[in-house]
Amino acid sequence: MKLPGDGHDHQDLSRSLWYASATEPNTAAPPLTGAVRTDVAIVGAGFTGLSAALHLAERGVNVRVLEAKEPGWGASGRNGGQVIAGLKYEPEYLEQHFGDAGARMAELSGGAPDFLFSLVRRFEIKCDPADSGWIQPATNSKNLATVTARARAWEKRGVKVTLLDKQKIGELIGTDFYVGGWIDPRGGSVQPLSLARGLARAAIQKGAQVHGHSPVISMIRDGKQWRLTTQNGGIVVADTVFLCTNAYTTNELWKGLAQSVIPVRAFQVATAPLTDNLRRTVFPHGFLASSDAKRMLTYTRVDRDGRIVMGGRGTFDHKAHPEIFGKLREDVQKRFFPQVGEPRWDYAWSGWIAMTADHLPHLNELAPGLYAGLGYNGRGVALACVMGKQLADRATEANAGKTGWPAANMKPLPFHAFRQPALRTIRSWWRFRDNLDKRLHG
Repeated sequence: MKLPGDGHDHQDLSRSLWYASATEPNTAAPPLTGAVRTDVAIVGAGFTGLSAALHLAERGVNVRVLEAKEPGWGASGRNGGQVIAGLKYEPEYLEQHFGDAGARMAELSGGAPDFLFSLVRRFEIKCDPADSGWIQPATNSKNLATVTARARAWEKRGVKVTLLDKQKIGELIGTDFYVGGWIDPRGGSVQPLSLARGLARAAIQKGAQVHGHSPVISMIRDGKQWRLTTQNGGIVVADTVFLCTNAYTTNELWKGLAQSVIPVRAFQVATAPLTDNLRRTVFPHGFLASSDAKRMLTYTRVDRDGRIVMGGRGTFDHKAHPEIFGKLREDVQKRFFPQVGEPRWDYAWSGWIAMTADHLPHLNELAPGLYAGLGYNGRGVALACVMGKQLADRATEANAGKTGWPAANMKPLPFHAFRQPALRTIRSWWRFRDNLDKRLHG
């Protein structure tokens, strides 16, 4: 029997669960034609670009968004929909290494889920928001110690965390695979494509112009302004430009920016809706999202219709990789939720996320009036929306650089062109370490 993920184009957004279940309609985003003048031009209609457009338009700024496909087509409309607070590093680490800038990063990233859910409520975005918490499980005693320390660090800052032993986490998720973990009450989940479309709708309602199927093929400095040309002949002249293309960044716009991040392709599968009896055994208490603490992590949730969604196992190329979809399905059936037997599999899709060498999102000031926000390391649902506002602040507030997300110098990664074999080796090593830790500390 041929299953979803066997032999089709995984970059086709229409193959995903999120496309099939979106409640926000596809936003009317006509291609750009002719020449226009604007205050701010934004390249990329994902979470970052749409959040920036919305916050600029609310302030009366003339803004145009140029998107190569349609709003939410990239990682924003394909990801697992996990809403996660914080960064890889704990607040104390950020403050010790970056001082006041680190404190701002900790505050903004820690408050990112609340920022996102407040946007959803304010603009009535129909994206199945669930702010009932996010679970980080541990697969062995070693990474249980790590996640416990993380929970304690946030607890010191007033977050009402809940530590979980093996029995309790088994009851909450519905599996005996994990040895413990914690609940971060700030997190949760959304339907990501609906969120992107809802942000586009809200930005347009506030006055932003959003143009789909308008890939930018050149950008040049013209005096004190920027001149952008699209593939279909449209021209935008702008005082300020935001590049919000994340893992889909290319060198055509700004040399070196694509080499400052590592594109990683994430894979996801989704079952048919579970029966009522089975649904009561998988995330039965309303916690709809978890991502574990392995080096090669797995993230799991259920959607509003009771489907199990499993994601992870990144690669670095454009091959079909049906075996990865098969492994994710096997994980669901044999490792995590054997009680579901052999469910029907309805969806399989993939998309690119952007990782950075320092595991931090980057706000780059590339040139006068030219900014980029990218590199969310798997936490982009909430963080990208925060970054969009930070970019908007940079364009409109004189003091934003001293109070918001700190700007980083763009640093192309050495030997970026040879990253694929090196990263495959690292991925294999991480998987070996995860398996070894499970055996030694399970």
